[in-house]
Order: sequence, then C-alpha cells, then structure tokens
Amino acid sequence: MSPYDVLIRPLLTEKITAMREIKNCVAFAIDSRATRIEVRRAVEKIFSVKVTAVNLMNVKGKKKRQGRFVGKRSDWRKAFVTLKEGEKIELYESA
Repeated sequence: MSPYDVLIRPLLTEKITAMREIKNCVAFAIDSRATRIEVRRAVEKIFSVKVTAVNLMNVKGKKKRQGRFVGKRSDWRKAFVTLKEGEKIELYESA
C-alpha cells in the first residue's frame, strides 16, 4: 500500500487543535486496513517529520434517517500521530 493510499485526509476539529498545541499530536482519517507501522511510515515520508507514537481508533458510522427510511453512514478509522518535540506539519500550521 502506498503512503498516499494510507492517509485519506487530515482531521481538523477543535479537540484535535487543542491536542496539537498541548501534546504535539495530529490526526488523520486513514484506510481501514492500515496498521500503525504503515501510518508511521506514511506520515514520515509524506511530511518529512519524526513520529514518536501512533494510536488508531475505529469509528462506527451513525444511523441517519430521512422520513421513514433509515440509513447508515460508513464506518471509518482514524489515527492520532504524536510528533517528536519540535516537529511540525505545515498543513496544520496554515489552517
């Protein structure tokens, strides 16, 4: 799996922004088959930073309804990547 297939998109929320400031941690939506090692290698290769830790989380899709019809959003996976002290990802700094 290529590094660009592992990382789907960065996640930008208030909670993740606070984590970035306190713990130097960033978050990404990732491929559901990706492992910690693949996520680490992908972030290090794409953004040229050093990673100290990777935590993964499976997110269940919510049930949504429109009138009497019930549907479900897709399940997805996210990764919290802790960067080495002093490292930054420019993608988050411009947001």
